[in-house]
Amino acid sequence: MKQALYNQFVEKKRTGRKSFAVLIDPDKVDDQKIAQLVRLATDAKVDYFFVGGSLVISSHLDDCIRQLKASCAIPVVLFPGSPSQVSKYADALLYLSLISGRNPELLIGQHVISAPFVKKSGLEIMPTGYMVVDGGAPTTVSYISNATPIPADKNDIAMCTAMAGEMLGMKLIYMDAGSGAKRPIPESMIEKVARHIEVPLIIGGGIIDPVKAYLNCKAGADVIVVGNAIEKDPTLIKELSAAVHSIPVQV
Repeated sequence: MKQALYNQFVEKKRTGRKSFAVLIDPDKVDDQKIAQLVRLATDAKVDYFFVGGSLVISSHLDDCIRQLKASCAIPVVLFPGSPSQVSKYADALLYLSLISGRNPELLIGQHVISAPFVKKSGLEIMPTGYMVVDGGAPTTVSYISNATPIPADKNDIAMCTAMAGEMLGMKLIYMDAGSGAKRPIPESMIEKVARHIEVPLIIGGGIIDPVKAYLNCKAGADVIVVGNAIEKDPTLIKELSAAVHSIPVQV
């Protein structure tokens, strides 16, 4: 099984190098918008493009990824909201299991259905424990998943959930407040989770400024993902990327 990108995630974590990912929803971009994002992301030295969404109602996924791949060398990682969001043109797939919820379809059910197609795709598969944290407002991911988010003040629940995911074999932990969250995940929760797991920790949802991105990295996030704020103001990419990459590397 391919592990090139995952090994990169692990090595970056080992040396304390933080990564910044721009999240692109194929439903919300056209060719012109993608070209602008590529230009800004390349200039800002963005580490990854994450592509996907809770719905993705258009048929633009393959075209979106092909344009990204043709325009730059930034790796493209699928962040799927359903089994249909798989494209052989990407570099890797976050194979998400919603470990914070109790919906069996999103823990394992949809994976059983999608497994043959995912295997055939040839993508690098990264098993990911996906944890939804209450961001102060109903989000698409909480509605679609029919799962109650982890309360933002329950650090111990988040910690134990992440530990369980790691011990069950998840290679990444992704904590998400959801697109459009009124508040991002608290640094205290990130710090507690980061101290108790060894796999790379991805944080997303509700991050709208460079200060928050920086503080999340200081708390223990290895990868910062921003989508909604960049949809509103793509020029934020430069400041967000600079903030994430300003964390000193371990010697």
